Amino acid sequence: MAATAERLILASASTARARMLEAAGVAFTIEPAAIDEARIKTAAREAGQTGMACALSLAVEKARTVSQRHPDSLVIGADQILVAGSEWFDKPRDLGEARAQLQALCGRTHALATAVCVTRASERLWQATSQPELTMRQFTDAFLDRYIAEEGEALTGSVGAYRLEGRGVQLFARISGDHFAVLGMPLLELLDFLRDRGALLT
Repeated sequence: MAATAERLILASASTARARMLEAAGVAFTIEPAAIDEARIKTAAREAGQTGMACALSLAVEKARTVSQRHPDSLVIGADQILVAGSEWFDKPRDLGEARAQLQALCGRTHALATAVCVTRASERLWQATSQPELTMRQFTDAFLDRYIAEEGEALTGSVGAYRLEGRGVQLFARISGDHFAVLGMPLLELLDFLRDRGALLT
């Protein structure tokens, strides 16, 4: 593990983000932030904000919420919104909704507005954004049936009902942009900040 001068906290329940940090050798603890995401998203839509602006607002709110309880720690907040045309997609609530999302995205290009920030004592120290674009191929109903059966409830844990690190990669014809951002966080930029901060060995 990399040595840390300041304690790092990930304010997210995302297993994908945790796995990225663990694989990179970063020592951290997890403390998901309880925020009203629906309220923030509704307010953003009513204000005419972009999906990226909303994703950043959510990331900052998560980090600040946890930062209030741990003012001496560096708190990482991150969020991601799937944007297809004028639609924003949330994590599906069940497999029926997962199917509907996949059918809506089939044959289309969508963007993953992805944001990460770091706070200390509720002050935003740093932020980064990335917006990879993904094009789903045209797939058959038979493929979709098998995909949902094989992935099961795991689909409800990912926006767009896919995990690129698993069978979900078979859904796509083309992917452009940062791979780590697709998984949920601009990791290279975050690691650069942590090194500059002295929180990771250089």
